[in-house]
Amino acid sequence: MTREEKSRVIEDLTAQLANSNVVYIADISNLNAETTSNLRRACFKAGIQLNVVKNTLLEKAMQASENDYGDLPSILKGNTSILIAENGNAPAKIIKEFRKKSDKPILKGAYIYQAVFIGDNQLDALVALKSKEEVIGEIIGILQSPAKNVVSALKSGGGKIAGIVKTLSER
Repeated sequence: MTREEKSRVIEDLTAQLANSNVVYIADISNLNAETTSNLRRACFKAGIQLNVVKNTLLEKAMQASENDYGDLPSILKGNTSILIAENGNAPAKIIKEFRKKSDKPILKGAYIYQAVFIGDNQLDALVALKSKEEVIGEIIGILQSPAKNVVSALKSGGGKIAGIVKTLSER
């Protein structure tokens, strides 16, 4: 690989990292062709971009990026693949699903919205992360409960001012 090609790869990786808030680093080495194909297919269906990268080039891209990847460059040893996604727990779910049948992929680390996770022992914590949509749904559910109470109180008061005030004061 020439210097120009390396520079181009680093620029591309830097652009990918700049546009991503969710980056997983994993080891998918020693997977057979069928399993690798299944992993790539599952990632594609889940909207996850899977790329095999050279450690030195990824490290340079991380340094060139404006994001703070903390100790993630220190785990760049051996075979490395990056999984880039929109949803913080989607790559963890894919990895966990594949681990039911194989001992790979192994999670090396993850960068999720400025938080850094290092080590395969973090997989369960990453699977448990909630997506933005799940958090928003929970917040809406919590906010709807008091509003429903007020509406039911207004309806049970008979529509008269005295009844509404009495019902609201009881609650």
